Amino acid sequence: MHRKLLIINCSLLILLASCSRRAYLFTSFHEPADAGLRMLYSYDGRNWTDLDTVLLQPKVGNQKVMRDPSMVQGPDGTFHLVWTSSWRGDLGFGYASSKDLFNWSEQQFIPVMKNEPTTVNTWAPELFYDDEQKQYIIIWASCIPGRFERGIEEDSNNHRMYVTTTPDFKSFSETKFFLDPKFSVIDAVIVKRKKDDYVLVLKDNTRPERNIKVAFGTSPLGPWTNISKPFSDNFTEGPSVVKLKDEWLIYFDSYRKKIYEAVATKDFVKFENVTTKVKVPEGHKHGTIVTVKKRIAHRLIRLTQKK
Repeated sequence: MHRKLLIINCSLLILLASCSRRAYLFTSFHEPADAGLRMLYSYDGRNWTDLDTVLLQPKVGNQKVMRDPSMVQGPDGTFHLVWTSSWRGDLGFGYASSKDLFNWSEQQFIPVMKNEPTTVNTWAPELFYDDEQKQYIIIWASCIPGRFERGIEEDSNNHRMYVTTTPDFKSFSETKFFLDPKFSVIDAVIVKRKKDDYVLVLKDNTRPERNIKVAFGTSPLGPWTNISKPFSDNFTEGPSVVKLKDEWLIYFDSYRKKIYEAVATKDFVKFENVTTKVKVPEGHKHGTIVTVKKRIAHRLIRLTQKK
């Protein structure tokens, strides 16, 4: 019995040590979004520090801005980044990759809406790595005037979600429809809880809603059902999700209050506002949280301090 307890205790210590080697990176930008990629780091997923430098200056798109940078780390360790490259007029978004988050590949413009020339915009592309199908899923919001029923918002602000997939960011599947919840929707994020169990965190962009909700599916490509009531106040957007132990934190931009807020949930049904328990630097805007090995965060901090 003593030997069994010793083995169990050793296993718990190894597990705790492994967890302690994690860090979190939060992609970011500052208005007016023309400077480029910024990043926050944290060792607990709650208290964030700004690296206080620009890591990548935008060079593609009509406006050449970098808004809503979304990042994921692939199974080979490469980081992939996509972003909104213009407020209006772009039929795609920007893309770049990096091994160390400091040195980046040549930027590309991915024209995902090229077959829909009346598209008003291509907003907030969001990356998700599907570890079962071994492919990257990219979803985004676009408005095609006259295509869908709308509420009181302008026809040029009536968005739906679209999707493409890629195994390597060289070849892309045909752009397909991803979500029509029968209202204008933007800023959607795919979350995997377990096999065949996914959550979509999204912004209802209709007037007077402009708040954040969730939907549920058995595949990262949908279909998505049971759209919830809002768990945020109005005038909120840009949700980012991170798993911490047995709960999820959902961060979002409360843009009328000019602060970042957060809620905690264990089931995506009940939500507790934990804004007073987190610390997000002033000026931070819509990005993605990526869990990394602590040494990656340490190296990035050293590189930016030398910059």
